[in-house]
Amino acid sequence: MSSGPDVSIKKHFGRLKDPRIDRTKLHKLLDILAIAICAVICGADSWTEVAFFGRSKEEWFQTFLELPNGIPSHDTFGRLFAHLDPAQFETCFLAWIGAISDLVPGQVIPIDGKELRRSHDRSSGKAAIHMVSAWASANQLVLGQVKVDDKSNEITAIPELLKALALEGCIVTIDAIGCQKEIAATIVDQGADYVLALKENQGNLYNDVVLLFDDLEHSAYQDYVYGTTKTMDKAHGRVDVRQCWTMAGWDTLRHLRGAEEWKSLQSVVKVRTERYLPEKTEIKNRYYISSLKGEAEQALLVKRTHWSIENSLHWVLDIAFREDESRVRKDHGPENFAILRHIALNLLKQAKSIKAGIKAKRLVAGWDEAYLLQVLSPLLN
Repeated sequence: MSSGPDVSIKKHFGRLKDPRIDRTKLHKLLDILAIAICAVICGADSWTEVAFFGRSKEEWFQTFLELPNGIPSHDTFGRLFAHLDPAQFETCFLAWIGAISDLVPGQVIPIDGKELRRSHDRSSGKAAIHMVSAWASANQLVLGQVKVDDKSNEITAIPELLKALALEGCIVTIDAIGCQKEIAATIVDQGADYVLALKENQGNLYNDVVLLFDDLEHSAYQDYVYGTTKTMDKAHGRVDVRQCWTMAGWDTLRHLRGAEEWKSLQSVVKVRTERYLPEKTEIKNRYYISSLKGEAEQALLVKRTHWSIENSLHWVLDIAFREDESRVRKDHGPENFAILRHIALNLLKQAKSIKAGIKAKRLVAGWDEAYLLQVLSPLLN
């Protein structure tokens, strides 16, 4: 089982510090990690299921793992991952992703947060954890994730995640909570562009951008230089019309209060979505600021691609991995299990030998060891 030493589990995860004391190390740390990854790929959603999977595949695991004392118990899995440093685990994850992937230049990298709803523990007063993830829309990979501090929010977690990623040449998109001057500057410093959703929380800037596009419309599109594009989709009795307007250039943007405080700001964007249903019509206007040059076709495509993090990551984690139902709660366990899911999802997304959804691929991997080896090929040597 070899895909080259540079992408081996030992190379990138061998730096993990074992949190156990020596007398309790009956099982190798990398053996435990490999079993857990395989189990999650194949459908395990709890430490008990991970241990059951390990025991059912013990003979197979013996062909490439040391297993000096057999398969660990579910308590061993739970205790280890509850105390394993998630920051170290995430660092190893980032190193591995950097080794197996070449980011497609110009692709959209949506960043968004997700709450693991059942990770709370009422008995100890522990709230559900919230993870912020970065998704490579073209590569179909989770690039990284950071847990939001219990006493903070995504505004502090997003810069931490951005600084850990290689983003040069990419376009980062974030919802309104990430529309912060420091975040825009961090994205530019990483060699990327940004498209940030703009809402009322930005006060003067939001109001001025809305007024600017209102003036454009009231002037019958005569008073400003602008770009525009329009798309229409029909499906299941629904018609969606999307129209995008962009305005760029400092001669226009200098009239926006505080515009000079946003690093590399080059354009503002308005997207109007009209949804026609048999029983009603919905019309929404959304506004964005961007470091892109202001091409309307690109801006609309970027805006639509942002939602891939919901459809290709968050939805898949909920439906195929049952993440919102997970009752892993102890200490660092929820965060580390989330990283295991992301490793499993990345491996399954890259496995192209069968055309099926993630849930089906998990089942096939559990049934067919040859297919599981294909899925694992970027991870083990």
